[in-house]
Amino acid sequence: MPASTAELGQLRPLMFSIAYRMLGSVTEAEDVVQDAYVRLHERAIAGDVIERPEAYASTVATRLAIDALRSAKRSREVYTGTWLPEPLPDDDADPAHRIERDETLSFAFLAVIERLGPVERAVFLLREVFDVDYAAIATIVERDEAACRQIMHRARERIADGRPRFEADATRDAALVDSFFAALQAGDVDSLAGVLADDVVFYADGGDKAPAVRHPLLGAVAAARFLAGLARRGEGMGVHLERTSANGEAALRVSAPDGATLSVLMVHVDGGRVSVVGNQLNPEKLRHLGPVGDLDALMSAPQEAPPDPSHQG
Repeated sequence: MPASTAELGQLRPLMFSIAYRMLGSVTEAEDVVQDAYVRLHERAIAGDVIERPEAYASTVATRLAIDALRSAKRSREVYTGTWLPEPLPDDDADPAHRIERDETLSFAFLAVIERLGPVERAVFLLREVFDVDYAAIATIVERDEAACRQIMHRARERIADGRPRFEADATRDAALVDSFFAALQAGDVDSLAGVLADDVVFYADGGDKAPAVRHPLLGAVAAARFLAGLARRGEGMGVHLERTSANGEAALRVSAPDGATLSVLMVHVDGGRVSVVGNQLNPEKLRHLGPVGDLDALMSAPQEAPPDPSHQG
């Protein structure tokens, strides 16, 4: 069993990686990691010897995440609108957040596995992401191996139709994302529609705490028109758009004139087109990024009229 604070700290990224994928929340994952860390520390102080600290840490983090999901079940069932995960910035300075970025960390993937119950999600992630064998999974979730195999089979079936594809071509995708953001900032509907997949899906998560569409928008034309409208409205409010990356994919940080974050627009590319766009506006899911702006107040404030060219010298 690791005894020093430094050795225990080395297990934080593993525990955060499990907890964040389970919960889709940076804040809740941090709570799980802290609770798990305390338990590890207590065992170390007591002089207990654990031969496989990583396995023990994985077990504690998974069980705590399952408990957290069960506690949050009611609030998630009655959640207003579309649920999207909290963005995890790729430049996050917290060492515990420096986990491997892959397709299972994307906002599109995390939104899909929200269909799974707590134990289903744990079994699926432990097997699919962390390559844990069924014997170990059975111990962690306190089921037998046969039950875990059946849970895994059901989980795959439940998310098969919504699971995003990941066929990456770094050079092509980078150029596509550049075109998407340029068209968005210009409010160009035709150019936006040209980089969106025909079956693109636009999601927005306001959690009834920020203005957002409550149902997904389907199709290139509908999504392009809506996105262009957002861009034009944002320009009138003086918002600032900053290219960034979150959850291993391209994103746009939308800030108020005072620099406070209003939303994070996340983009998933597949097959040479933007196939999923997610806009996280829920202020409670943005607080870990710093000061959060009041989008309602900004939208209700009088907008400056554009200058009249006839009065310019």
